[in-house]
Amino acid sequence: MAKSPDLNRMTLKELKALSSDIEQAIADGEKARRADALKAADEAAKSFGFSLSELTKGSRSKAPATKSALPPKYRHPENPEVTWTGRGRRPGWISDGLASGRKLQDFAV
Repeated sequence: MAKSPDLNRMTLKELKALSSDIEQAIADGEKARRADALKAADEAAKSFGFSLSELTKGSRSKAPATKSALPPKYRHPENPEVTWTGRGRRPGWISDGLASGRKLQDFAV
């Protein structure tokens, strides 16, 4: 492995160029790894008599519902941007409020 450069002696311009080179090397490495994975997956599919596209056709599921899909039922008392739909795990600020004696309706929108 090459000797590491002395970063403390490099100019800002040299540091930025080095950073750019590192980011490019990382991107190239990730591209190569992805290509290797696709090649291995294709070879595995062929060993079973399929093409990779046959096996992956229609495998994408529809996107999960976003948080904005349901209207909020409860709002944080100090920060009105923080809301909860009433579904899923109870947020900490609701639990804390209930523990301090408040009622769930106190947080209703």
